[in-house]
Amino acid sequence: MNVRPEAELREIEQQILVRTPEHSIDPSLDRIRELTALLGDPQRSYPVIHVTGTNGKTSTARMVQTLLRARGLRTGLFTSPHLISMRERISVDGEPLSAERFIEVYREIEPYLELVDKNQPVPLSFFEVLTGMAFAAFADAPVDVAVIEVGMGGTWDCTNVADAAVAVITPISIDHAQYLGDTVAAIAADKAGIIKPGAVAVIGQQPVEAAAGLLRRAAEVGATVAREGIEFGVLSRDLAVGGQRVAVKGLLGEYYDLFLPLFGAHQAANAVCALAAVEAFSGAAGSPDGLTAESPAAAGARCSALVQNHCPTALVKPVPNSSTASNGVGQRQPKNSKKL
Repeated sequence: MNVRPEAELREIEQQILVRTPEHSIDPSLDRIRELTALLGDPQRSYPVIHVTGTNGKTSTARMVQTLLRARGLRTGLFTSPHLISMRERISVDGEPLSAERFIEVYREIEPYLELVDKNQPVPLSFFEVLTGMAFAAFADAPVDVAVIEVGMGGTWDCTNVADAAVAVITPISIDHAQYLGDTVAAIAADKAGIIKPGAVAVIGQQPVEAAAGLLRRAAEVGATVAREGIEFGVLSRDLAVGGQRVAVKGLLGEYYDLFLPLFGAHQAANAVCALAAVEAFSGAAGSPDGLTAESPAAAGARCSALVQNHCPTALVKPVPNSSTASNGVGQRQPKNSKKL
């Protein structure tokens, strides 16, 4: 990257950063609806796979992207947070937007940002601007399918102006209680808002109270339901060098002896949710071999972990909520433990 685009990129990132942060929201879709309307509703120009939940959203979204690309589809991917540059949040064909393209997209929508800011009682937020950029970039690419990760919740998240063909809900627990509610049932009810009429809801393993809310929403809007542990699931998994060897049941078949370059039962569950989502989207076998690809997209959570130190190597991964922390992140495992 030469000096000029780098300096302009820093300037644009700073302009976006001074907006209301993504962890401080004003629950309304009015701003993003006005913005997308001015842009010609780019989110309606391609099918969407929408991902929400409390844990595993980014890993699952990246695995969905990998499987779709293994089927020869051109993908857009919108995830959060980023580690170094905002460009990481918006990817086309498995690669983050270049600095030049990020600048172009921002400059293209900048006049519309100013219009919405003037028209609305509350200006567009940091996350709303990036969501608008992602929608526009994917339409311009163009992509065959966009994989969109929710920022927070579901119903009032600005990504929810997209009507997804497939809604993926990873495990739900308490998160962002000040905005979503202080019970799992309340949080699930908010996240269930991404399930749209006629869609397929791919539901990961859930607490009973969360599952009840998700199934209720699916019934209300006439969505088809696929549940982990019933319609699809992990059949077996074994430790392997550099990851794990898994067998899974998808919606359209069973797949054996797959190598997943990630550790942990939770990543196996993320992988089978991703497979089910792709099967639901395509109506054909989900090419699970894409999970074996040695790429950042295939590795899922590798992209959200940062090497902090060497000798010994230490990885730092953002922990979004107490459930993640209590689920083994940062905990010592017993000596000779075989837990993946």
